[in-house]
Amino acid sequence: MDPSNQKHFEVVDYVIFAVLLAASVGIGLYYALSGGRQRTTQEFLMADRNMGCIPVSLSLIASFQSAVAIIGVPAEIYTYGTQYWFIGCAYILGLLIPAHVFIPVFYRLRLSSAYQYLELRFSKAVRICGTLTFICQMVIYMGVCVYTPAFALNAVTGFELWGAVLATGLVCTLYTTMGGLKAVIWTDVFQTVVMFAGQLAVIVVGVQKTGGVSEVWRKIWEGDRISGLDLNPDPTERHTFWTLGVGGIFLMLSLYGVNQAQVQRYLSSRTEKEAVRSCYLVFPSLQLALALSCVMGLVMFARYSVVVRFIFMVIYFVMDMLQGLPGLPGLFVACLFSAALSTISSAFNSLATVTMEDLIKPHFPAMTEARATLLSKALAMSYGLLCLAMAYVTHLMGDSVLQMALKIFGILGGPILGLFSLGIFFPWANSTGAVAGLGSGLAVAFWVAVGSILSHTSARSPTPECRVLLGPDNTTTTIHATLSNVTLSRPSGLKRFYSLSYMWYSAFNCFTVILIGLIISFLTGPTKKEDVHPGTVYPLLGKLPSQQKESNGSVLQQEERQSQAETESFFPAVEYETAV
Repeated sequence: MDPSNQKHFEVVDYVIFAVLLAASVGIGLYYALSGGRQRTTQEFLMADRNMGCIPVSLSLIASFQSAVAIIGVPAEIYTYGTQYWFIGCAYILGLLIPAHVFIPVFYRLRLSSAYQYLELRFSKAVRICGTLTFICQMVIYMGVCVYTPAFALNAVTGFELWGAVLATGLVCTLYTTMGGLKAVIWTDVFQTVVMFAGQLAVIVVGVQKTGGVSEVWRKIWEGDRISGLDLNPDPTERHTFWTLGVGGIFLMLSLYGVNQAQVQRYLSSRTEKEAVRSCYLVFPSLQLALALSCVMGLVMFARYSVVVRFIFMVIYFVMDMLQGLPGLPGLFVACLFSAALSTISSAFNSLATVTMEDLIKPHFPAMTEARATLLSKALAMSYGLLCLAMAYVTHLMGDSVLQMALKIFGILGGPILGLFSLGIFFPWANSTGAVAGLGSGLAVAFWVAVGSILSHTSARSPTPECRVLLGPDNTTTTIHATLSNVTLSRPSGLKRFYSLSYMWYSAFNCFTVILIGLIISFLTGPTKKEDVHPGTVYPLLGKLPSQQKESNGSVLQQEERQSQAETESFFPAVEYETAV
């Protein structure tokens, strides 16, 4: 096996890839010319709040099942074994908590932007701080998402790098700008099906070419790729059950609980029940996506029997397996770019929403609906062009962008999660404490992240850098023997703090915001119950409404009465408590 040996597309592969892009544009064009034709911000940004739970759930998974994940998870399993699979345990609470805590709070307040909550609960300054943090988070991440699949494809097939970047960015910008959130959600549905089909095709062909299921199992067992339950409590260990199963919960909460791209989908649902149901339906889809990626990594190891530290090994494996099968390489590349398109389009739409609702509308309350809709479309297009610029910046950063992509939601998403948690669970937190907590959380997050990069100890690898060729069976034995003699020095002092597993970033930064926020709130005077906006504090002892009426007006009145009653009943229960 020589990773430098490039594979090439056939005509049918280019056709399948082009069909994917054309179908995505077609969906955007359809919603631009049908229904209300995206003439109002309610339709363009919120899909008229009339989406069903199935398309919303598929869109929820597509939003963050990015090309980075499709490339990164199989490579993780191939290199380190199946320990990463335990992150599936985090999906349980990582989705139950948003379904029964965040969705009820956001939905009953009838928000368009999640950050409107921060102004209702704290102040306009807190809302702006939260919005700007989210914008930075998504702009950085979408640059990585658009560049990674294009660079991977270029690395092993010679496919024009910037041609792929421009095609991805422009197609995404086009259908997001034309069709609004409806187009984004329905293209996500289409692209999710393509993602699963592409991964499944690679697995089936890979197992067949490796010699069948029994042969694959024999090789991965002999290669020690099946990991046991690692209960090591050391937080500097890169992946253990605790880092994945517990730290992963906070990562999931930052993604599925308070991230605008996901909250916007919840709020586009017809009713609160539909929104909660869509969150439940995400669980099996995420487990399926995780299983397919992990099995692909195992088949990849069984095929080559050695660990080759090649950054885009997954793409090489796909092209190696599917070469000579016209159309299948194009299908997987379509799968890869579907993941990129769904993530980027979600980013465009959510960024346009928060910019419009949080930064522009409050300053221009008299803006007409027609002008607001036109400006929203212009914002979506502008973020599309910014995405291409960020892809170029990503190109300049080099190979470390994959590792940075795994950390970005912990670095910026963790403090945002802490800010919302401070408001929802701690009724005595005030605006000063919220701003101080967010600032401290971001400062600590960047301190740890930069320190880990500079000290080169944030991800201690169980295998050294190596580049090998596939040889006879005794070659594998020699390599494993060599690896077993490698001893890794453990960091100490401040460097040990910098080596904190990236899976703990969200939890650590979240608790930093809450702790500092509460301390400052008590020092500056805790919030009184009469100053808290009804419905912004989660009623831990209250009951959720068992039924929703079909009429939006009736739903709103019912939710307002319920929120008011629950908030009033909740405060006496916590007045004499020191913690929730």
